Amino acid sequence: MIAIIDYGCGNLFSLSSSLTSLGEHWQITADKNELEQADKLILPGVGAFGDAADKLHKTGLDAVLKEAAGAGKPILGICLGMQLLFEQSHEYGEHAGLGLLKGTIEPLAGDIRPELKIPHMGWNELHIIRNDEILRRNQEGDSVYFVHSFYAKGCEGNLIATAEYDAAVPALVGKDNVYGAQFHPEKSGRVGLNLLKSFAEL
Repeated sequence: MIAIIDYGCGNLFSLSSSLTSLGEHWQITADKNELEQADKLILPGVGAFGDAADKLHKTGLDAVLKEAAGAGKPILGICLGMQLLFEQSHEYGEHAGLGLLKGTIEPLAGDIRPELKIPHMGWNELHIIRNDEILRRNQEGDSVYFVHSFYAKGCEGNLIATAEYDAAVPALVGKDNVYGAQFHPEKSGRVGLNLLKSFAEL
């Protein structure tokens, strides 16, 4: 069973609908016991990093995620959920992340041409950096859907795929059992469903 973590910052309907279409068993929950019993965890996320990190800390879900990661349970962070996996964010101040992946979250502004729109919103092709089981149904050049104004830096050692938006945006990262997708697989059609299916089979 896949547990979708409900901490008030996620797009739960699209994600759960995608898992249903794949025939996967899922549960939306913030209950620590249910999360501990789940086979895999998905951390969705939309909104501001600081608010989301604060909610995870106040509910104790940050500790649950760290324990699950240490126990080898597959975890997938999506969009803001991916960013929360890193050590720190500089989104309107400094905020501590979960520290499950090395790197920081920085603004796209200043790293891309000023005429390009922020947020980065739309479809971009994946450039695969290294092979990984989570991409076994995907291929070089698959297009996925992004909506974000900040991105991960200093995570070169854990890069699985990037996308080009004047800068090389880390699109998919992973270390051992912990994965993060900056794009929205639940909004990326068959390409995104393929990735979710591969995650479900880890």
